[in-house]
Amino acid sequence: MKRFLVFLGIVLSTICSAVRAQEVDYIPDISLDMRGGYSQDFSGEAGRFFGDGLYLNVDGIISSSLSYSFNHRLASSYYEDNSGFNGTNWLTLTYETGDFAFTAGKDGLLFGSFEYDAYDLDSYYEMNSAFYNEFDCWQWGVSAAWYPAEDHEFLLQVARSPLSDENVSIAAGWRGSWEGFESYWTANLWGLNRGMIPALAFGNRFNFGNLTVDLDLSARFGDTYLSGAAAILAPSYQIGEWGRAFTKIGIDRDNTFFGCGFEYFPLKENKSIRLHAAYTCNDYTVGNMINIGLTWKLNVTQTIKNIFTKLN
Repeated sequence: MKRFLVFLGIVLSTICSAVRAQEVDYIPDISLDMRGGYSQDFSGEAGRFFGDGLYLNVDGIISSSLSYSFNHRLASSYYEDNSGFNGTNWLTLTYETGDFAFTAGKDGLLFGSFEYDAYDLDSYYEMNSAFYNEFDCWQWGVSAAWYPAEDHEFLLQVARSPLSDENVSIAAGWRGSWEGFESYWTANLWGLNRGMIPALAFGNRFNFGNLTVDLDLSARFGDTYLSGAAAILAPSYQIGEWGRAFTKIGIDRDNTFFGCGFEYFPLKENKSIRLHAAYTCNDYTVGNMINIGLTWKLNVTQTIKNIFTKLN
């Protein structure tokens, strides 16, 4: 924690210097994301106040073709070990040239699912699939992307296997977007004991105005803790700029899960603060639960810019 506080102090000093010099293009975008609240299950246990996590994000550019991205868990209730690089979700360096992009570092493994693609603090643990909650997705590796047309992306990734530190994983994927439909499909091979465990995943998103419906289908083969098939249906409805109603139902292996909830954004000018209330249920953790809480995404860079603007 001390090292990251020192790091944050250095970055903040850099921002201040850059603001003074008006080097706006190279100022890193820094934010602190946090979520907490109160939960009550129906098993007779007492309710509790909780903190889901405190995450540090740093994004920036080094040149017109070179950029970096960093996300670290300063605290999290979802992970047992948040120390050192174990607490780093991603730390990547990306080089872009023409229709191609090449990325190296620690990153999320490709897997074609819109549920899987969600940020930790934007998902609700008890209404997630067991795969989402158990999959060790943050791994070191390299990836390449090709953009043959607008709104279409072909991906290739080679990284450390989520099943064994001594093996590799290989993934190929496609992300596409049309009017009313988005795709995120992948084919995966996860290394284990000199063999490869295959998986197929098809994430589909249908857009009907303010209504969005996600349909995720996947099959993970072999005989590991990840093996099994999953089907997830997740509709959501956007209510103006201030609210979103959502629900989800799914089956993963022999486990079922579902839930519904509402998110409210009280600030008209931005969505940095979000209130939520959700009912969640599954048959592999705590069963029925009500979760009420607040998410705050503090844009540190913009806050410092605003301070300097007022001082000047």
